[in-house]
Amino acid sequence: MGDMANNSVAYSGVKNAVKEANHGDFGVTLAELRSLMELRAADAMHKIQECYGDVYGICTKLKTSPNEGLSGNPADIERREAVFGKNFIPPKKPKTFLQLVWEALQDVTLIILEIAAVVSLGLSFYQPPGGNESLCGSVSVGEEEEESEAGWIEGAAILLSVVCVVLVTAFNDWSKEKQFRGLQSRIEQEQKFTVIRGGQVIQIPVADIIVGDIAQVKYGDLLPADGVLIQGNDLKIDESSLTGESDHVKKSLDRDPMMLSGTHVMEGSGRMVVTAVGVNSQTGIIFTLLGAGGDEEEKEKEKKDKKSKKQDGALENRNKAKAQDGAAMEMQPLKSEDGGDGDEKDKKRSNLPKKEKSVLQGKLTKLAVQIGKAGLLMSAITVIILVLYFVIDTFWVQKRPWLAECTPIYIQYFVKFFIIGVTVLVVAVPEGLPLAVTISLAYSVKKMMRDNNLVRHLDACETMGNATAICSDKTGTLTMNRMTVVQAYINEKHYKKIPEPEAIPEKIMAYLVTGISVNCAYTSKILPPEKEGGLPRHVGNKTECALLGLLLDLKRDYQDVRNEIPEENLYKVYTFNSVRKSMSTVLKNSDGSFRIFSKGASEIVLKKCFKILSANGEPKVFRPRDRDDIVKTVIEPMASEGLRTICLAFRDFPAGEPEPEWDNENDIVTGLTCIAVVGIEDPVRPEVPDAIKKCQRAGITVRMVTGDNINTARAIALKCGILNPGEDFLCLEGKDFNRRIRNEKGEIEQERIDKIWPKLRVLARSSPTDKHTLVKGIIDSTVFDQRQVVAVTGDGTNDGPALKKADVGFAMGIAGTDVAKEASDIILTDDNFTSIVKAVMWGRNVYDSISKFLQFQLTVNVVAVIVAFTGACITQDSPLKAVQMLWVNLIMDTLASLALATEPPTEALLLRKPYGRNKPLISRTMMKNILGHAFYQLVVVFTLLFAGEKIFDIDSGRNAPLHAPPSEHYTIVFNTFVMMQLFNEINARKIHGERNVFEGIFNNAIFCTIVLGTFVVQIIIVQFGGKPFSCSELSVEQWLWSIFLGMGTLLWGQLISTIPTSRLKFLKEAGHGTQKEEIPEEELAEDVEEIDHAERELRRGQILWFRGLNRIQTQIRVVNAFRSSLYEGLEKPETRSSIHNFMTHPEFRIEDSEPHIPLIDDTDAEDDAPTKRNSTPPPSPNKNNNAVDSGIHLTTDMNKSATSSSPGSPLHSLETSL
Repeated sequence: MGDMANNSVAYSGVKNAVKEANHGDFGVTLAELRSLMELRAADAMHKIQECYGDVYGICTKLKTSPNEGLSGNPADIERREAVFGKNFIPPKKPKTFLQLVWEALQDVTLIILEIAAVVSLGLSFYQPPGGNESLCGSVSVGEEEEESEAGWIEGAAILLSVVCVVLVTAFNDWSKEKQFRGLQSRIEQEQKFTVIRGGQVIQIPVADIIVGDIAQVKYGDLLPADGVLIQGNDLKIDESSLTGESDHVKKSLDRDPMMLSGTHVMEGSGRMVVTAVGVNSQTGIIFTLLGAGGDEEEKEKEKKDKKSKKQDGALENRNKAKAQDGAAMEMQPLKSEDGGDGDEKDKKRSNLPKKEKSVLQGKLTKLAVQIGKAGLLMSAITVIILVLYFVIDTFWVQKRPWLAECTPIYIQYFVKFFIIGVTVLVVAVPEGLPLAVTISLAYSVKKMMRDNNLVRHLDACETMGNATAICSDKTGTLTMNRMTVVQAYINEKHYKKIPEPEAIPEKIMAYLVTGISVNCAYTSKILPPEKEGGLPRHVGNKTECALLGLLLDLKRDYQDVRNEIPEENLYKVYTFNSVRKSMSTVLKNSDGSFRIFSKGASEIVLKKCFKILSANGEPKVFRPRDRDDIVKTVIEPMASEGLRTICLAFRDFPAGEPEPEWDNENDIVTGLTCIAVVGIEDPVRPEVPDAIKKCQRAGITVRMVTGDNINTARAIALKCGILNPGEDFLCLEGKDFNRRIRNEKGEIEQERIDKIWPKLRVLARSSPTDKHTLVKGIIDSTVFDQRQVVAVTGDGTNDGPALKKADVGFAMGIAGTDVAKEASDIILTDDNFTSIVKAVMWGRNVYDSISKFLQFQLTVNVVAVIVAFTGACITQDSPLKAVQMLWVNLIMDTLASLALATEPPTEALLLRKPYGRNKPLISRTMMKNILGHAFYQLVVVFTLLFAGEKIFDIDSGRNAPLHAPPSEHYTIVFNTFVMMQLFNEINARKIHGERNVFEGIFNNAIFCTIVLGTFVVQIIIVQFGGKPFSCSELSVEQWLWSIFLGMGTLLWGQLISTIPTSRLKFLKEAGHGTQKEEIPEEELAEDVEEIDHAERELRRGQILWFRGLNRIQTQIRVVNAFRSSLYEGLEKPETRSSIHNFMTHPEFRIEDSEPHIPLIDDTDAEDDAPTKRNSTPPPSPNKNNNAVDSGIHLTTDMNKSATSSSPGSPLHSLETSL
């Protein structure tokens, strides 16, 4: 309360101002502020001076005090929220349950089922009038009465199955959405930010920040809103999340005062006045483009229409618009303020094709249609045969006339035939299929949560199983994002591990502890872990935290030293910057002497060292020769392992001398004594190399895309196993990559990307645009016959486009920004690469589960259709009654889909290559299994049907009179049929022709329960089902025969798997993915049409060409080596076929003609990339090993490698164009 009182006192003077703010308008509108925030640096400065005078002018117009902040008066806050909006980006409206139900109903299979069911139901209620039957022929159509009474059951049951599927699907989507929103809101509530209100510094939730607030920013903050800097100390901001520029941007009042939401403060501190919040901030605008705030367009329109009215009115209307506007406008991007050209772009953008159907959906839809067609055909044939049989029998054989009064009776017969046809159709369509897919996906998604994958889009889970490429970030995903000191050179020893504290002399230790504690920013510290068993938290500069961590490893505490020497006692600090590459701190000792501690990049600091601490802790002379030794033996080996080397040093200024000139930095920081050199790395997560090995085994290429420099990236890539020694791969830097993929006009060409991406493994110093370009290039590529399926990981706002473009986008749950999460398909809750491998495993498992189910389901269908068809045609009465069919078809299939869809994944899934988009759902092996088992079952069923009465010595069930009680004969047929299905369910567990079908069966409790449960229910149906199920009780012996015949399928399965699939060429596969040709031209995005058809023709000829050319090439090389002399080589610069020549002769490209060797050394690719790539000897230890080594070597080698001495020659261009 006291606080409140103070506020009111402090603010009594400002009361009038506040009142005025409530009534009068602000001196600046939302649109003006928004357009101001879109400017950068000099433009922004210019605009501020022109419109507002300076930042304080903005504060005045926003009615806020730069020092005291807002009053915090609720009325004022409300008013500001009304005019400028809240700091809240509205999430996409969640779809209502009904919408989700409607979406689920769009499935093709379901539509086929719905139609069949409606027809079947309609016909079952059709009762034609009776007539004088004796006149009209005596064709026995063995329809029993309860059959016709039970006719509606079939249709109703199908509809029931459809309802089940739809509800399950909709409920799944709904609960998933809810889960995700829960996670989001939990994250949002935890974020707080420091603002000044009423002169008090307080922390408020980010959502409560309003325009006009004075926010305090400090190192490590993520800015929650846009603002203009009022005062700053050495502020540097990482704007890469918005602009993709990796360099930190200096913010100051005179150069660039614009602070943007979603950017990170990397150095310094300051205050800013908030000018844009929520959807009007820069991050908000990006979110809107991603389609989160679907109602922006409306607002804009409203704004234009209602300009004449007061702002107040416009606001109400806008809110109304917001309320009315549904998800209709979801994806339309915001119109840009400046009208014209923005609109054009937007139109283009909104016309791009939607993300295509997931691989599995595509295949399933096709398969369902194929099965539907087959079923229709069968049912049509059935109807035609029955009609013909009837017509021929009645009018031909019995020679009856067509009597008018008999017409209704004939129609009744035809309707019966039609119903039988529909029954066949219904049997043919796999009802369980949509359910199996849904259950399988839902089950996987639930289980993936445990493996740290939060799946946002169901189909992402299954697409992941087809992934062929993963583009991963380095920091945080492959590495731990915690800098740690791993090697050190102390007291003249190079320690490969951190030494024990006892190994370091006390004197050196004292220098080390004080030097690190004092000469690291006091904002850098290591805090205890948040969770039990977690890692300690690093706050502040990562590199400094690594050094502080070294002290903790050496059992020393930096905090004690800092308590002894607080920050204000530091005499002078030269802060770290990119020019100095070092940081130094001066301490004044009690006796008047000074000591300076310095740390920085080793190559820079070592040059200033004239002494070094020897093994006993005494300084000794350090000559240039010694320095070169250290560089060769310590620093270079560290750097080659991807370590960042830091040198720690100090210098004493004795008390007697006059005080040095502190501003003359170069004289101060020199003549140092070296204490130690340490190697710092961001260690690879221990589980990553193994995970990457699994990916490579599974046929997935892992590429690293990072903003780090190429040496570190390459070293990490080697440690992870992305690069393996001796392999022929490319590591490129962003600018080099860009130069290679663009033509003279600077446009990106797909064929240029195609030359690079198959071998590219590391893309370093890359901007987000490069990442997007690479992903798009790989997806659009037609180099391989399979289209690549690309997964991408990202954490920054700037990764949004790449995540959205990729087939599966993974966002980081811990380090990721909201924009990245919004654009992603799966969120990795632990930021760990191994979770991606788990996702691949689950994805493949989904695919396999569905294939297993199909194998089972289609066997049932094939048998049932043929039995129903032949039965109807031969005995004119289906041996399997409608209700029995229903039990087999619906209940068993639904349960089987549950049983087979919940198989847990095994590591074995990662041993095969991805299926790809064109691989059919039903492989040859599966087709062999389906037809093989169907054959066995048909043989058994027909044997029992036509010879069963003799075998079991019972009455025949065939041609039984109407209303006869259910016969044992048909019951045995039904029972055996069900038993065969039960045992075949076990067979269906393996789809790749494995022998052991029982392997791991007990890991799946659901499966065992269902098989046993079905068995028990079957016993009940047969023994007590009676008339409704057309069953009569069976004896134990008959039961044992049924079970024995059922178990036969297991033995038969072994027999089938002995037949090699390769022999059975006639087997067709079914359920292919959508082929390229089938997609209508206009659906392809613009850039796909550039594929040259001539290229395809060329490929055939290429192989022959290649052999001939290889010979010519070798000969030419030999000739050239002889012909070339030193002089000639130097005189013709063209021989150094440099990359510039690629650019001028687009028709020739050296890239693919010669064998690649990755650019292992970090020399400038401009001059000698081609040389490097051709000279097959491994790079010599001296890094830049080409031109430097020797001129003579170079020219002969050059001529040997540049295939012909003048790159323009036709032969050369011919050979290289291949």
